[in-house]
Amino acid sequence: MRVDTASTAAYTAPMPLPHAPRAVVTGAGGGLGRALCVELARRGGRLVVSDVDADAAAATVAALGGAEAHAVSCDVTRLAEVEQLADETERLLGGVDLVVNNAGVAAGGAVGDVPTADWEWTLGVNLWGPIHGCHVFVPRLRRQGRGHLLNVASAAGLLAAPLMGPYNVSKAGVVALSETLYGELVPLGIGVSVLCPTFFQTGIVAASRISGDAAMRDMAAALMRRAGVQADAVARIALDGVARDALYILPHGDGRWLWRLKRLTPGFFHRLTPKALAWRSGLPAH
Repeated sequence: MRVDTASTAAYTAPMPLPHAPRAVVTGAGGGLGRALCVELARRGGRLVVSDVDADAAAATVAALGGAEAHAVSCDVTRLAEVEQLADETERLLGGVDLVVNNAGVAAGGAVGDVPTADWEWTLGVNLWGPIHGCHVFVPRLRRQGRGHLLNVASAAGLLAAPLMGPYNVSKAGVVALSETLYGELVPLGIGVSVLCPTFFQTGIVAASRISGDAAMRDMAAALMRRAGVQADAVARIALDGVARDALYILPHGDGRWLWRLKRLTPGFFHRLTPKALAWRSGLPAH
């Protein structure tokens, strides 16, 4: 299964990112967002570093070693703030070549046990955040006739493992949004990619809302500790995928193989998944 998309005669291949691309990254105060900013700065990018935590965004800017970068506070769940982010990006950079909808949170537990407030929180950041980002920035990309969207989803959006309902649903929505936009924008020469990693070390588990047994949080933390590909490598793979105009970017080998397995034998996959997660984390199955 190829995860890079191939151009056809019916499509105009998106233009590659220019030298020193102008980029805006949400959720850039730490974790993958900060790693993406570091890698973009290394590639000569000019950045708007956005996070709901203004101090965290400023800390990322300080970590970029003198690259042109501007910290802008933005709550992606609020459309008006995303519109202000786009206006600030225009003012500071004169336009944008790469929009990275990265801000994300996690919530899990059995459906029926997870409070509806946690569903609303997760969908607000993980799904409405990218919706707002695309709603605001896509018309600007259309007007300039070029650019690229990188939406950060998760392998959870492709695999739908048990006990991760809010997270799975939010990330599956980001995958669907990206696939929809691919059909709408690639004919115009605008690229779309969706990043679907499995586990790597970030602070998302510590800030997560997990309902039920404490062993679930232990399993998530163990999966992150045992991951072989970490945030800096995920960032490099993601931006290399953007450069190749890949639609799906799956940086982890386990995610690629599990997605193949699900597409080939969905019934077997869903019977296997709980045991596979427990084996991968080194914890007993429930």
